[in-house]
Amino acid sequence: MQPLTFYILDVFAEETYAGNQLAVIANGQGLSGERMQRITREFNFSETTFILSGRKDNGGYDVRIFTPGEEVPFAGHPTVGTAWAIRNLLTLDRPAQIRLNLKVGQIPVSFDGDITWMTTPKPVFGETLAPAVLAGILGLDLKDIDARFPVQVVSTGLPAVLVPLKTLRAVERARVRMDLLQDLAETQEAGKTVLVFCPETLSRENHLHVRVFAPLVNVHEDPATGSANSCLAGYLVRHGYFGEGPVDIKVEQGYEMGRPSKLHLRARQKTKGPIEVQVGGKVQFVAKGELV
Repeated sequence: MQPLTFYILDVFAEETYAGNQLAVIANGQGLSGERMQRITREFNFSETTFILSGRKDNGGYDVRIFTPGEEVPFAGHPTVGTAWAIRNLLTLDRPAQIRLNLKVGQIPVSFDGDITWMTTPKPVFGETLAPAVLAGILGLDLKDIDARFPVQVVSTGLPAVLVPLKTLRAVERARVRMDLLQDLAETQEAGKTVLVFCPETLSRENHLHVRVFAPLVNVHEDPATGSANSCLAGYLVRHGYFGEGPVDIKVEQGYEMGRPSKLHLRARQKTKGPIEVQVGGKVQFVAKGELV
């Protein structure tokens, strides 16, 4: 069997050994889904991606994304990182935009200086959940949740429960009760991913502090989550978190894990139209190797 070339990247990272780790398999064509899953578990990062061909299909590159627990139709840092790898490591012409063909559909990724931007599917807003339920799951007091805004399920291809908290201390105290999260996931698929956020930050240049938990897909906590943050970007516009108008902010994540990350969020809504979302950040090239 031909050796599999892999690249290790740090995504949404201002420097190496920060952000969210990603393994990109450059020549994944011919691999079964079962083998892809086993390779993903070997790396044991939040996600591993498999480029199925170096040639475009319908203007985009076919890519599959796996967590250690399962294949997913869409994920943010794998989309950003894989597109960056194709442009900077696997092609010669350095195009201004690359499209990835994912299970969720075709996702455009553009390059502006050292920031790689993905345009996500339009956010879909699901049901609102009782704040007390999420407070219990997160080991927090009900008073920690910001009652001005809803606890809501939002999806841009991968659903998440968004939980607004009042303070940085509350975000830092959050601890997931697996039994209660499992109970939620049995009735609400979005219960597999929970994003908590607050307006207090560790860095003055950032606007929100975020943590993301997805233990039911073997990602106890994620250091930088493009998909859940794209849901957050749409939520911020929908509920006027920063007032009326578009959102153009910086989000910090991963500090509790020792993997500081920075994500750029842009979202706007045309009159009575869908909310348009972009998520961007820097990508750092860490390593290259072969699976034999």
